[in-house]
Amino acid sequence: MNKDIQEVVFSQEELDTMVCRIAEKINADFADKEILLVGLLKGSVVFITDLMRKIKVPCSIDFMSVSSYGKSTKSSGVVNVKMDLSEEIEGKNVLIVEDIIDSGNTLSAVLELLESRKPASLKLVSLLSKPSRREKEVTIDYLGSEIDDLFVVGYGLDFAEKYRNLPYIGVLKPEVYL
Repeated sequence: MNKDIQEVVFSQEELDTMVCRIAEKINADFADKEILLVGLLKGSVVFITDLMRKIKVPCSIDFMSVSSYGKSTKSSGVVNVKMDLSEEIEGKNVLIVEDIIDSGNTLSAVLELLESRKPASLKLVSLLSKPSRREKEVTIDYLGSEIDDLFVVGYGLDFAEKYRNLPYIGVLKPEVYL
């Protein structure tokens, strides 16, 4: 275990089980359809990579980079698209893939933006959710797990661009980020 980690919340094995469960549900729901997985950078990279390897239905992948924070520590709710999708989504079955949903502000705006592009369907996949931090409600169609309001890193989640490569999700020691 990394010296900056206070405790492991989800082991590598538990994460694999979560991803398998989500993929099985997606495979069942889209059995006769093609899907487009849209990863929100950078946090979703590890999750979306593992997820797409377990999805059996035809799928393609694309990425977006968005921010609603600007220079503030509080979300404005207005999404700044730093990198848009490389293909049109009209008429496609789109699954937005996110690592963690906190306030819901950014995701709410992304859902509204992508809905305006007329996909056949638009679903939200998130590895983790912190419902206690929610400011805007979003419907999570495929969820790995809810967690308490903990400062977690690993498996794509970062603090100052570090710890994304940890194969598990753990709570960062407060002295590291305070």
